[in-house]
Amino acid sequence: MTYSHSQIREYLTCPKRYRYRYLQGWLEKEDSSASLFGRAFEEALAAHFRGLDSETVLQTEWSHCRGHVICQAGSKKWEDMLRQGTELLACFAQDNRVRVPQPLRNLNIKVRKRLSPANDFVGYLDGIGYMDGRRSILEWKTTSSRYPDGPAGLLALDPQLNCYSWITGIADVSLVCFVRKRVPEIQYLSAVISEEQRNEYGRLVESTVAQIESGNFSAQQRHSLSPQRLFGLSVHWTLLANQQLINARLKRRPGAEDLDWINELAA
Repeated sequence: MTYSHSQIREYLTCPKRYRYRYLQGWLEKEDSSASLFGRAFEEALAAHFRGLDSETVLQTEWSHCRGHVICQAGSKKWEDMLRQGTELLACFAQDNRVRVPQPLRNLNIKVRKRLSPANDFVGYLDGIGYMDGRRSILEWKTTSSRYPDGPAGLLALDPQLNCYSWITGIADVSLVCFVRKRVPEIQYLSAVISEEQRNEYGRLVESTVAQIESGNFSAQQRHSLSPQRLFGLSVHWTLLANQQLINARLKRRPGAEDLDWINELAA
């Protein structure tokens, strides 16, 4: 079995939601202009490091997204997001604080770690390179709001960055946050993940995998959630009892029905 940070996070949020997504294969249809823009922007960043015209790549990729039948963002919104992305790429190139040698090798990296003879763990890194001269794991983030500036050491607590440090053994992590707003801004944030933090994440993975393989998929949430988050989770459960909503909001991973026999064990 192959596990990932997304699977661990999903199970700790709600075991039943994990069951729907990873055992039954249900996924939300992608209709967010923000997520579509994020993917287009990452393609433009990759072009930048390969010495290509990143702005042209962004325009091309964003144009393809605009034709996405699910996404219904208004024309002005699409144009504003393209303008913001273009300005962010120009600022990033001018700052020249991030370097990625051999971009074909060091961008969009898939890393595997063996957990046991039967299980492994996979991580998908945006890149490994240098920020301000220090070799580190690189993570891109496109957002409409700034990453919190404090308290000190906050970035080192980020579970995803802890995961990436654990799976690679690289202590230095860097988050480049591309903030889409009226005047676009780039945040360059860095942290050092300690060996103790990496070991702690490894223990979290081990204990969570043990819970998953024991077949514990009760609806009880492990962590406290906001009312909005709880509502979102309840919507997922309700969807699966309404075929019309299923067709509108969800899709099923190809071949997932082959695993339906597992549901009897987890019921």
